[in-house]
Amino acid sequence: MFLIALYVECFTRVRSFIKDKEAASGIEYALLAAMVAVALVAFVPGISGRITTMFTNIQGAL
Repeated sequence: MFLIALYVECFTRVRSFIKDKEAASGIEYALLAAMVAVALVAFVPGISGRITTMFTNIQGAL
C-alpha cells in the first residue's frame, strides 16, 4: 500500500513539474531523474548495481 501511495505522489509531482513552464530547464530535469534513481535504488535493491554503474560511467565521462 505504501508503494502505491509513493508512486501516485511521485507521478503527481512529476506531472505538475512538467506542466510548469517556468521551471522547465535541463538541469532541473536531470535533478528529477537523479532523485527518481535514488528512490529506485532505495526501494528496489535488484537494480541498484546497474544504476550505480550508470552514474559511475556518467561521472567518468564528465
